[in-house]
Amino acid sequence: MLKEFEEKRGDRDVESLFSMLENFTDVRDTHIEKLTKTGGLVLPLLLRKIEQTRELAAEAEKTCIDLEEIYKQKQAVNREKRRKEWDCFIDDMNFNCQRIDNTFEEKEEELRDLYTDLNHKLNINSSK
Repeated sequence: MLKEFEEKRGDRDVESLFSMLENFTDVRDTHIEKLTKTGGLVLPLLLRKIEQTRELAAEAEKTCIDLEEIYKQKQAVNREKRRKEWDCFIDDMNFNCQRIDNTFEEKEEELRDLYTDLNHKLNINSSK
């Protein structure tokens, strides 16, 4: 029985080995050649597409860097413009405040003179 089992097993193993050998031979004789031909046609096209993609990516990167530089320049110009506008606003406000202060002082002086004059006239009239 053991001998019979070993013979059956040996037969199955031999059949399996022959089947694998047949498959390997078929792959070697037909599929490798087809794959080589197909690869020879597809790989150059694939390499061209990869190169085009790389070039597009490089252009996109350059454009992005250029746009970033332009943005930084515009940002600096706008910041300087806003600073100048702010300084002008502050100067105008200071000028207006000074003008109001001067007008207030003038009116205060006028009122003081008016009351002094009025007081003087009242003193003159009351002394008569």
